[in-house]
Amino acid sequence: MQTNSLWLGRMRGPIKMAMIGFIGLTVVIYLWLVAQAIFSAEPYGMFEMIRPAGRPLAQLMLFSLSGALLFASLFLSDTKGVIETPPDGFFDLVSVVIGRLAMILTAFIVIVMFYEVVSRYVFSKPTLWANEMSLWIAAFVFLFAGLYAMQQRSHIRIYIIYDMMPRWGQKVSDAVSVLLIVFFTFALVWGGYTDAMNRWMRMETFGTAWDPPIPGIVKPALLIIIVLVCIQAVSNLFADWNKAPESHTPADEIDEIEIENIRRTLEEK
Repeated sequence: MQTNSLWLGRMRGPIKMAMIGFIGLTVVIYLWLVAQAIFSAEPYGMFEMIRPAGRPLAQLMLFSLSGALLFASLFLSDTKGVIETPPDGFFDLVSVVIGRLAMILTAFIVIVMFYEVVSRYVFSKPTLWANEMSLWIAAFVFLFAGLYAMQQRSHIRIYIIYDMMPRWGQKVSDAVSVLLIVFFTFALVWGGYTDAMNRWMRMETFGTAWDPPIPGIVKPALLIIIVLVCIQAVSNLFADWNKAPESHTPADEIDEIEIENIRRTLEEK
């Protein structure tokens, strides 16, 4: 990652301090919950964390964790990866921030599964929540990654015919593709809005022992992310409209930087 600010500018420092503050608060509350689980007769568990009503400590934990994720995503979005496409559309920064959140959540899945493996095979105390938690997080990673892929133009694209077209033909193809995405989004929201709202209003649960409200949260989130993907597609169309035509070859898929990093690692061994 580069160290220069990409878009935060003077706000980079305050955002970093807020990120550190929320992470520190989250760690302190987590340690307090661990101590409570050891010494208290009525400790807070994962069941209480998804039902925090009337539990101030659980609510504070969720608030601090949300703040840590938000400010970490903002801070990490202020740098550009070597192989990343820099944001140049009116909606790109939103997609980059959400993409950073997807990257962070991927690490959370690893942590949850590691906790489950240790708990199950070392202490013989499997959890009731790790599988559902990993599915819950993975659902959002999948949705957020789709938006990020659209912003990076890294979704599946077939260039064999596209590269043979004149520039005006490529623009027509791009416009038709975006119109199809808009139509799909409209149809999906039109058909799924009522069901999503019903699931959200009754906070439909998963029906397991832990019983998290996965359907009640993921279904509305699906419609929201699809709308964001549609907006990003329109943003891409405007951002790319006056760009010079590009030619694509199989060599474009080769990541020279990653190959060089692998070569350097092998040489060091």
